[in-house]
Amino acid sequence: MTYHDFLDSQTQHEPPAGLSPLLEALWYAGRDEWHKAHALAQEHEDAPLFDWLHAFLHRQQGDLNNAAYWYRRAARPEFDGSLRHEWQELVKTQLPD
Repeated sequence: MTYHDFLDSQTQHEPPAGLSPLLEALWYAGRDEWHKAHALAQEHEDAPLFDWLHAFLHRQQGDLNNAAYWYRRAARPEFDGSLRHEWQELVKTQLPD
C-alpha cells in the first residue's frame, strides 16, 4: 500500500485489511474516530512512534498538556504545524509516496 492508497481508503467504512496497528490507529485518527485510535495507541505505549501518535491524538483532542507529555516520551519536539500535516508526517513514516 502506498501513502496515496491509504489516503483513498479514508472514504471506506472499515480500515483496509492487513494494516499494522499503527496504520490502523492512524486510519481512525484521519477519520476523526478519536476513541478507536486512542485505544490502539494505549495498547502500544512503549513504542516511540505510538508515543508520537499518542501525542498527536491528545493534541487533536485539545489536551495540550497531555500531548506535551507524550511528545517527551516519544523524544520529539512538540509539533507546531497543523494537525493534518502532523497526521500526514506520521503516515509517511510507514508508507512510501
